[in-house]
Amino acid sequence: MTLSNLPPLVTVFGGSGFVGRHVVRALARRGYRIRVAVRRPDLAGFLQPIGGVGQISFVQANLRYRLSVDRAVAGSDHVVNCVGLLLESGRNTFDAVQDFGARAVAEATRAAGATLTHISAIGADDKSASSYSRTKARGEAAVLRAVPDAVILRPSIVFGPEDGFFNKFATMARFSPVLPLIGGGYTKLQPVYVADVAEAVARSVDGTIARGRVYELGGPEVLTFRQCLETMLRITDRKNPFVSLPFGVASLIGSIASLVPFVKPPLTSDQVTLLRSDNVVSQAAISEGRTLEAIGIEPALVEAILPSYLVRYRQQGQFTRLDRTA
Repeated sequence: MTLSNLPPLVTVFGGSGFVGRHVVRALARRGYRIRVAVRRPDLAGFLQPIGGVGQISFVQANLRYRLSVDRAVAGSDHVVNCVGLLLESGRNTFDAVQDFGARAVAEATRAAGATLTHISAIGADDKSASSYSRTKARGEAAVLRAVPDAVILRPSIVFGPEDGFFNKFATMARFSPVLPLIGGGYTKLQPVYVADVAEAVARSVDGTIARGRVYELGGPEVLTFRQCLETMLRITDRKNPFVSLPFGVASLIGSIASLVPFVKPPLTSDQVTLLRSDNVVSQAAISEGRTLEAIGIEPALVEAILPSYLVRYRQQGQFTRLDRTA
């Protein structure tokens, strides 16, 4: 096979992460050559069986180091940036990864003459009180300056087997007698299945959706924070009571927890700030056809997917309540 007959090469930054691994799977099924760009390629070998022999390769890259980004993008036909942070750690700050890093990927993509898909988040706003949301917005702006026809995808809370939301609270329910309802649990969320996000990415690589647009990705139902936790408890067959935690108190707890060295805090003050605002698809995105449904993807229901991976949090795992689930 000559070089000109090879399938297109797609470089996926953060391809070993929660969303990234599902993106790699969706692209592999379509036959693309995939270059997974990660900080630790030696820890990404689990992706190899997803594709055929030689279909998936690995390259070391760190968004904080521009030369590594340029090297990873070289020769690519399309670039996907899945890298994002929910928690700052050391030099991996929101500014370094979600602003500077996004700009580095976009500029490298432009230099390589490739196309770009950038994963951001619903709520990205440069005027937000949340550092996470501000840097997401600045990253989007940098992407569109460098690559005006880039596809930007803004998912709501993403759920799936390796998620950091339902798994976090299911773990908490195993060890804590109560669960916190931050701000009373009224914040509205629109959880979206990770495989649906990955399919949207794959369609952007295929070129079957309009470029140069910002899409907002949400599931088929809007749930409050409390309803999400109630659903998790029902599926895991647990009955932990709730304790309402005012935003101010939760923020203080998050600030103190973040000061403990070498321990990942269960909550940060910035995450509490995020929960002060609803995280749902906007009416503008719906009316303008910038949603999953508009691009032909029927999003999965939370309750259709959660039992497939939350079952391990039941007291006897999948064998709990054999009359209903086995």
